[in-house]
Amino acid sequence: MERRAFRVNGFLVLLVLLLLGGGAALVSIETLGIAWIVLFALVASGFTVVNPNEAKVVQFLGRYVGTVNVAGLQWVTPFTTKRRISLRVRNFETAKLKVNDADGNPVEIAAVVVYKVTDTAKAAFSVDDYEEYIAIQSEAAVRHLATTHPYDSHEPERTSLRDGAEVAGELTAELRERTELAGIEILEARITHLAYAPEIAQAMLVRQQASQVVAARTRIVEGAVGMVQLALDRLAAEGVVELDEERKAQMVSNLLVVLCGDRATQPVVNAGSLYA
Repeated sequence: MERRAFRVNGFLVLLVLLLLGGGAALVSIETLGIAWIVLFALVASGFTVVNPNEAKVVQFLGRYVGTVNVAGLQWVTPFTTKRRISLRVRNFETAKLKVNDADGNPVEIAAVVVYKVTDTAKAAFSVDDYEEYIAIQSEAAVRHLATTHPYDSHEPERTSLRDGAEVAGELTAELRERTELAGIEILEARITHLAYAPEIAQAMLVRQQASQVVAARTRIVEGAVGMVQLALDRLAAEGVVELDEERKAQMVSNLLVVLCGDRATQPVVNAGSLYA
């Protein structure tokens, strides 16, 4: 787990060194000058510069002694190694992966992952390379997501890959579980590319178009039936004309042809008797 390393403001330590160096120069004793040089070399090994939104993981002879995340010139234990860890919010986009969805259809899918390091000790020591680790885990999570959901669902209770908010929530939750041991917090994970594989794209497009046509026709028929019912009820209620069952059936047929047809109809005016 991350812990704070011993540190002192680097400018303060530098000022003390300069004062000691000035005093050694005034005394002008050779032995004192050599001692100051040795002291300067020892102390100088503890200086480190920390940039904003950055941390330095400090190790002494292989042992983790803490993390410094205060920006500026800092002084830590001498003869230690300092490893830079970025604390900035970063993003990673997976390659376009070709996988089979839950229905066995080959699809192309890619996602973008937004993350940041929250525990520098875990990021430095729990995995070899946390950037490579999150890249591999992101691709694995995207593959798993694609295999557990269909590209397009025709059942209301079944989540599809096209349900952006729900799928993004599942992907984010899974990645958080996978990357927790590396000290990484997943802020967001969202699909950026989703398409059928080229070999079946045309066939799936035809199927989607057919589904849309059927859905549109169903809606048109529902509306047409309601309009016909409304027309018959109004004619009967206002006593405009009395129609027997045969003429009602003919009227219904004509209205449905006009309302449900996909082409403009040609009107025909009957100038004779209704029963001619």
